[in-house]
Amino acid sequence: MPITFPIGILGGLILVIGAAYPDKPVRHPVQSTRNWLLSIGGLLMLTYSILNYLEGGPVFFIFLQGLINIASIFMMSNAPEKISTPIIVVSGMSLIVWSLSLFEGINTFFFIIGLSGIALGYVLKPGTFRRNLALFTGSVLIAVFSYIEASWIFFWLNVFFAIFSGYYSWKLWK
Repeated sequence: MPITFPIGILGGLILVIGAAYPDKPVRHPVQSTRNWLLSIGGLLMLTYSILNYLEGGPVFFIFLQGLINIASIFMMSNAPEKISTPIIVVSGMSLIVWSLSLFEGINTFFFIIGLSGIALGYVLKPGTFRRNLALFTGSVLIAVFSYIEASWIFFWLNVFFAIFSGYYSWKLWK
């Protein structure tokens, strides 16, 4: 069995655990177990995306995981939102333009908007409605893209991520 699949399963599992883990405010993001799970899971999923692309998978998942890893660096370094958010938005917009040049249909648009939502959720303040709503919306759109592309690891990862982020959004809204 190629190593690609186990890396994807492990990375996805760590991300799902991170999404399910309570999003508690901490003094610094490196003190958060949830942030560590999201960062490590994201790094494993970047590795999976690269290996999957080399085996003929879509390049778009490398874009997703690359942006998420950049957002994780901002998250873990506790960069101010006024710095990290514009950088993530500009990076996301750059990936939108790049992805449109590789346009493979409307599914590409689902992917890019989802990508931006997830990355934005990573840099917003932990424990907030805005953060969880961005993660929920991005995950739903990436799940749609993954379904269209028949990328089942990313599909199920984002379905679970959407469920947990949606739950925490609802809980904070109430």
